[in-house]
Amino acid sequence: MRMGQDPRERRRDETAENGGFAALATAPFRIDRDRIEASPFFARLGGVTQVVSAGGSAVLHNRLTHSLKVAQVARAIAERVAGSAESGEMAAKLGGCDPDVAEAAALGHDLGHPPFGHLGEQVLDRIARHRYGLADGFEGNAQTFRIVTMTETGGPTPYGLNLTAAVRAALLKYPWARLHFPDPHPVNLPVPPRGAAEPEDGPGTGSAKFSAYSTELDDFRQAREPFADRIEWWQQTVEASVMDLADDIAYAIHDLQDFHRIGVLQHAAVATELGQWLSGASAFGELPLDELRDEHRNPGRSLESLRRRTHAKDSWVASDDAFSAAVAQVRTELVEGLLAIPFDGSIEAEQAMAAFSARWTARLVDGVVLNATPSPRTGHVTLRTAQWHEVQVLKFVHRRFVLQRPDLALHQRGQASLLTSLVDALDAWLGDRDEAERLPRRLHDLVELSRAQYAAVANNAPELLVGATGEPVTGRDAVRGLARGRAVIDFVASLSDRQASGMLDAISGRTGQPWSESFVL
Repeated sequence: MRMGQDPRERRRDETAENGGFAALATAPFRIDRDRIEASPFFARLGGVTQVVSAGGSAVLHNRLTHSLKVAQVARAIAERVAGSAESGEMAAKLGGCDPDVAEAAALGHDLGHPPFGHLGEQVLDRIARHRYGLADGFEGNAQTFRIVTMTETGGPTPYGLNLTAAVRAALLKYPWARLHFPDPHPVNLPVPPRGAAEPEDGPGTGSAKFSAYSTELDDFRQAREPFADRIEWWQQTVEASVMDLADDIAYAIHDLQDFHRIGVLQHAAVATELGQWLSGASAFGELPLDELRDEHRNPGRSLESLRRRTHAKDSWVASDDAFSAAVAQVRTELVEGLLAIPFDGSIEAEQAMAAFSARWTARLVDGVVLNATPSPRTGHVTLRTAQWHEVQVLKFVHRRFVLQRPDLALHQRGQASLLTSLVDALDAWLGDRDEAERLPRRLHDLVELSRAQYAAVANNAPELLVGATGEPVTGRDAVRGLARGRAVIDFVASLSDRQASGMLDAISGRTGQPWSESFVL
């Protein structure tokens, strides 16, 4: 680190020149923002599903347009925090809140999302753990950190984008590994941070959400070092908290717009659910837990389940009065406002959509507060009680009336089968000695990279090498097996939806057309 340098500006490789990247900015954090935006991994997000495949539509959100809107909200929040004398001073004591850092992290937060969004994430995690024995499986946030520190090769160094510590730390939405790091692990805290608890259906598998694999822990440590005496070891940096909150706000608003636009979000169903709960809140509150399970046939019960979950998981903020007010607010703005008139592409409909988005974004950003001692369940940057509950209700509407639709499940089962078949085909190709020289060059390079990484872990931190069932992994062949699995997962995760589908068609002989796309990822 050069004399007088802010430790937050420390890069992964201090000796590196710009290399192939022509820096147009001079401020360190602006350079990071530009590097992320210039990355082919960022461009790829235009072809990756947000919730459902855009199918060529220019108006439905994909991961790229989502990331741009998250960045817009993140910068507004960061400027609000840094621009206030009181919150700006507090943020400085906690490690800083630079709008360029928050914006860079927001632009990069979804770089690791695989084809088909969260569905792809679940499929690749299952394959990584059960087929390849990778204990840390696959997680989109950890894949993002792996990309910016290791597998992106177009930056100023051979590996990663050589970002500053501040931006790398801001990308650590869940600042821990799945297992073993840090020690003690946040899963063992009396109140685990959001995402740190084990999934209910996977005891012993580690945290449900995490931001680094065992192969990137050195970069993790270096990124977090400047914040060691500012925040708790398990807490997000202030800028990571800004990015996380901006992601929640954008998701809560823009995905609802998409499904209203294509006619999926139906006025009657949403109105009935919210109206029934509001008119009978007291009676719903007295229902035994087992009677809430039949939610889909009994309007109001899903919302009551949400109210109870907020008390069980987020008692630090849960309020029945605020919950009721949030349901009423969403009914007024969403049901009686936006959904009352079917979207028909008219000027009136477009203006109603834009007004809804602008009004809610402003309302939620206006509810941002900075807390020096937050609950483990939230970051330093959070929402006031009223707005926090409104976000929960908006996200509930999306989950209940979009994500739980059987037609979406049918579509996603096909995507899951596609990804599984593609992994099978690529793995078989890797195992074919006669075809070893004709592997896609990108896959070959990823295998070599992973072998070097896992060999280093075996030499320097063998305790981190455990299989999916917790047994130690020893021996050269077993370690190379982990590396092979990670490389295949890296390769598939770097594809767009259309690339994954097209490559499977080509590799399985379902098309007579030769593979003609330049394979840069």
